[in-house]
Amino acid sequence: GDSLLQPEKDPAPAELNDIGIALMVEDIRSTLETFGVRYDRWFSEKSLYEEGGLYDETMALLETRGYLSERDGARWFDSSELGESKDNVVVRSDGRPTYYASDIAYHYDKFIKRGYSLVVDVWGADHHGHVSRLKTAVGAVGGDPEALHILLYQLVTLKRGGEVVRIGKRSGEFVTLDELIAEVGTDAARFFFLQRSAGAQMEFDLDLALQQSNENPVFYVQYAHARLAAILDRARDQGLDDEGADLGLLVHPHELSLVREMMRLPSVIEACAESLEVHPLAYYATELATSFHSFNDAFRQQGDSGLKVITGDLAASRARLRLVRAARITLARVLELMGMNAPDRM
Repeated sequence: GDSLLQPEKDPAPAELNDIGIALMVEDIRSTLETFGVRYDRWFSEKSLYEEGGLYDETMALLETRGYLSERDGARWFDSSELGESKDNVVVRSDGRPTYYASDIAYHYDKFIKRGYSLVVDVWGADHHGHVSRLKTAVGAVGGDPEALHILLYQLVTLKRGGEVVRIGKRSGEFVTLDELIAEVGTDAARFFFLQRSAGAQMEFDLDLALQQSNENPVFYVQYAHARLAAILDRARDQGLDDEGADLGLLVHPHELSLVREMMRLPSVIEACAESLEVHPLAYYATELATSFHSFNDAFRQQGDSGLKVITGDLAASRARLRLVRAARITLARVLELMGMNAPDRM
């Protein structure tokens, strides 16, 4: 504010640095909150270097174990003795720790001080060369390298009007996540990111994300939920419910296909947990929506009145209403897991 523009005394560089960092972190926190990402704990790298803190403790441990040496005025982690192709600097000749030293101390905190049995790091793919040496360092401080899982995500390419949006650090041209959310919405942004595996190149089509058509996977999935809700609303208006439904009456291929698709959800969630990736959930949401749309379109076709959800046959209506209710619950649960809305109307 004004206190910075007209200070009583010039603030120290360190003070300005702290103010700038606090503002940037708050900006990042706000963006993530809008995007539906909430961290339980924020960690400051600066805290590693407090006197007698994690950095000092980690370096002392490595030295005790004989993994540090002094060469060319710098301090080296002798990682070649542990199978790496070369040693790595942890303290520069001017006394400043390297990023590698910070990473080692941070993971020492995770594995040894806090006792985690599983640690998952999310990195950009351009840091792939750092994976092996960090795992080696984790083993050197007493952690289990196999318990460190590093997911490498590719860069995102944006398209508008069929052409790639030019982005470059040097030119200063870029699109922020805030701008992306403002243009396409949180739900669309989340779904488009979630439907790609970590290692897959991603092309984010801004025009597609805004389309209200079946070509847009976000619209396609959410519209399925809205159609499910509409059927239940129509039944309620007619005084119908699924009380006492006989599910043995569900024998048509489209009905059974929808049942089978719903039953897959637990295995899909398990696959996500095992692989540490969530794109199977996005694929499943699309497949479940497809199964319902096929079911719904079939009973709307002329000449196939036997597939109408609400008919003069009360028993059949109740069974199909129970199926529709179950499909709605399942799809809503999937959207909730993905951090998206499940609209009743579109």
